[in-house]
Amino acid sequence: MAFLEDGNHTTVTEFILLGLTDDPVLRVVLFTIILCIYLVTVFGNLSTILLIRVSSQLHHPMYFFLSHLASIDIGYSSSVSPNMLVNFLVEKNTISYIGCFIQLSSAAFFGTVECFLLAAMAYDRFVAICNPLLYSTKMSTQTCIQLIVGSYIGGFLNASSYTLSFFSLLFCGPNRVNHFFCDFAPLVKLSCSDVSVPAVVPSFTAGSIVVMTVLVIAVSYIYILITILKMHSTEGRHKAFSTCSSHLTAVILYYGTVTFIYVMPKSSYSTDQNKVVSVFYMVVVPMLNPLIYSLRNQEIKGALKRQFCKNTFS
Repeated sequence: MAFLEDGNHTTVTEFILLGLTDDPVLRVVLFTIILCIYLVTVFGNLSTILLIRVSSQLHHPMYFFLSHLASIDIGYSSSVSPNMLVNFLVEKNTISYIGCFIQLSSAAFFGTVECFLLAAMAYDRFVAICNPLLYSTKMSTQTCIQLIVGSYIGGFLNASSYTLSFFSLLFCGPNRVNHFFCDFAPLVKLSCSDVSVPAVVPSFTAGSIVVMTVLVIAVSYIYILITILKMHSTEGRHKAFSTCSSHLTAVILYYGTVTFIYVMPKSSYSTDQNKVVSVFYMVVVPMLNPLIYSLRNQEIKGALKRQFCKNTFS
């Protein structure tokens, strides 16, 4: 049953996810594309984690953060992709009330941790380029662990704000969510209770996290750019820039789409545009990150070659 009587109210016990499209041909095409993207995401990120674990050349802070970013990307994509694939195969995709909460909170958690990890990686590059002599001191094992733990705590706190807001909403019908996953904005539209506080709290926490992490990344790269411009050696400039290019590309891809969703005025884009952008930063970006780092990072490419040669000739 989708509804249960609760006193004078009808309480929703499940939601219907409308998905990306109703076109049967397009659903098959999208199912194939999303499935391939998801498989590449899982394989690519697991390969990144394994490569960093087995390659002693990659046992330093930058790749310690990258291995956690790869883990988060798998979780982020997995929070929505499997359910989205089911949606393409069934006529009516239903998700329970608790299932909706789990999907919403897990997406908020992984998305937030990704923001903090990208900021931590920017700080790592700042220290490596602007204070290379102090790098081993400032980016000690203890500092790296603290940054990682802080990222996960930040993700938990932001997910908690979504959790509290979700359970404070009353749903008494309709129960059709105009999205491919239980996003908070379309759920607020379905609520029959006062949404003034529940809608503001998650927006404030998520917005604060985005602004704070963007500020850390921006300040780090401003100092990095100033330091690079002061370098007299062209080779030194190229080497310094190459160590940042993959991370900067990942930052632009992720924050570019997140900003579109959470900063742009809601009246300036349609629900369909929202869905497309959400697919990009929740499904496509987690696939692109390991490709970006493997194609643009010389150390990872070198480690890949060494591991390939070792396995081939052993």
